[in-house]
Amino acid sequence: MVGLPARGKSYICKKLSRYLNWCGFNTKVFNVGNRRRVMKKRESITPTAPDSLLRQIPVEDASTPIGLPGETTHDAAFFDASNQEAKELREQLAMDTLDESIAWLRKEGSKVAIHDATNSTIIRRKALLQRIEMEEGISAFFIESICPEGPVLEKNIKMKLSGPDYVNMDPQVAMEDFKQRIRNYEKVYQTISPEEDQRLSYIKVVNVGEKVIAHRIRGYIPSQCVFYLMQIHIKERVVWLSRHGESLFNIQNRVGGDPPLSPRGLKYTEALVDFIKHIAITPPDSPGSPDLDDIPKDERKFQVWTSCLQRAMEVGDRFDPKETSVTNIKFLNEIYSGQFEGMTYEDIKRWHPDEWQQRQENKLLYRYPGAGGESYLDVIERLRPVIIELERMQSGVLVVTHQVVMRTLLAYFLGVPLQEMPTLSVPLHTLYCLKPKPYGADLYRYVLDESTGRLEFAGEGLE
Repeated sequence: MVGLPARGKSYICKKLSRYLNWCGFNTKVFNVGNRRRVMKKRESITPTAPDSLLRQIPVEDASTPIGLPGETTHDAAFFDASNQEAKELREQLAMDTLDESIAWLRKEGSKVAIHDATNSTIIRRKALLQRIEMEEGISAFFIESICPEGPVLEKNIKMKLSGPDYVNMDPQVAMEDFKQRIRNYEKVYQTISPEEDQRLSYIKVVNVGEKVIAHRIRGYIPSQCVFYLMQIHIKERVVWLSRHGESLFNIQNRVGGDPPLSPRGLKYTEALVDFIKHIAITPPDSPGSPDLDDIPKDERKFQVWTSCLQRAMEVGDRFDPKETSVTNIKFLNEIYSGQFEGMTYEDIKRWHPDEWQQRQENKLLYRYPGAGGESYLDVIERLRPVIIELERMQSGVLVVTHQVVMRTLLAYFLGVPLQEMPTLSVPLHTLYCLKPKPYGADLYRYVLDESTGRLEFAGEGLE
């Protein structure tokens, strides 16, 4: 990463890491600031700690905020380029963090390491590249985050003041110290350009996705990063997720197929549509409604996405086309069970015990036999365009889909490890409200109260 403080570098790191991990590329972020804060904590215990101690500090140790009431771990003077001792220490911390990331990449299964730091000078970036060039089979490119003066920068600065560097500090004192830190960096900051090194590969992201520039980007993963970064933004919106209502196959414990809804499923469908109409669809002229000028024309109606299976499409059929835009998307169909479509789980276990055992041992990798049979990883692959579109959207959307797809979408937004994804609990007749945030997503649940026929708030997070 490259960029001044409060330019959204860590936000981009976390989003990119979450996306790449979800896509199956084992990714980890290595934050130099965390190492610095841990180093300060160790210094307070052992002031004369040797330099070698710094190299032994794992980044995870900085997960807990550090600092005494009214103190910052390092004030603005630590980031002054004229402070030679601090400058040398900052350079050492950056290189030690790079060494840690390289060591991690050498482990089996590791794919992408993200070096999260300002890396704001040509000298620093050259030193990083020289170190990486010593390693066979590892390549690198830079992502520079640029935020000119304006609302995005002001919002980023306010977020920084709630971080571990300023815990328990007077807000005004913290604000002045952080702004001085930025001024210190601005004195020496050098943006990336081809003149720096003609061989340099980099992506520039302006205002967290408003503009993206790619230079000498080669390979599958770097290209995927460019495409993903072109979609992200920090505007608030809500994503509603729900499985279809109970179907006849749910009652019979059958796999897949295209059955109709049961009477209970129809009751949930009616409650879901009524809830969304009254809670999620905001008339354009009502208080609190978004400014239509800020929303793309194709999103000014509330969006409803369903799979192409009848038990999901019945939801879309009940919305008023004047208020909503309903789209049936095949990518949202349930995992295809191949030759097991329409069978009961009991029959699969009885007549195909080897297949049943393979699925029990590894649901993530298991692919149903027969033409078109899918695995969870296949579902992830076909859902990539859906995730990209959900990231791009700036207005609300309701997604009505199926159990495996629900697990996959929730795993992306909540950062659930892939191995845990197949066991996520996503019961029928439950509506999830996702509110994407800079460092993840808030999740709220609403469940059907069958005595009243209404959806009621049931708590935060997954069950």
